[in-house]
Amino acid sequence: SLCDRPAQLEFCPYCQRQLQYCQLDKPDKLWSGELPVFAWGSYGGLLKRAITALKYENQPQLAQPLGYYLGEAWLQSAAAKSLKKLIVMPIPVHPTKLRLRGYNQAQLIAQSFCQFTGYKQQPLALERVHATQAQFSLSRAQREQNLADAFVISKNFSKYSPASPVLLIDDIYTTGATVRSAAKTLVRQGIQVYGVAAIALSPSQCGKQGQ
Repeated sequence: SLCDRPAQLEFCPYCQRQLQYCQLDKPDKLWSGELPVFAWGSYGGLLKRAITALKYENQPQLAQPLGYYLGEAWLQSAAAKSLKKLIVMPIPVHPTKLRLRGYNQAQLIAQSFCQFTGYKQQPLALERVHATQAQFSLSRAQREQNLADAFVISKNFSKYSPASPVLLIDDIYTTGATVRSAAKTLVRQGIQVYGVAAIALSPSQCGKQGQ
């Protein structure tokens, strides 16, 4: 849990209320352009604390409610209603980071998201082959260069092209460099990418409007 209050669920009632304050009024406001973006909340307050705990404090159980929140908001959106069949793919982490952390937080979020929405998950389609620098300290151009060719299609998936479009899942959407790199890898394989859904949108993105 995020606090010392007793709770039967991952978040106590107080933390649940605080998380709701982080929820975006219009999670699909950036659902347009070349790579549409859907995000449940703003990366700040208790949502930032929850994602930090999920990623860096060995609290994988927090992915379950976060994935449900994202799934619930998604099913209420026009983006979900206009396309019934989707394949969900989480953004992979590099194997070294996976060994250190023990899990991929995006995959756990995607798993919970799929439990709520009923979509199928394809967690092993993409592989991250370059151990990239931490993105937060880099400029936009540096982020793009840092992530160039960071992903490949896995060998088991290279001969398979899903009939349904792909929805990428990640924990945080900052500049979009990570998901754009992943999307380009899929498109080169002839796979249609519908967009990306993330738990949180960085504050710099929250003020933007769809193109």
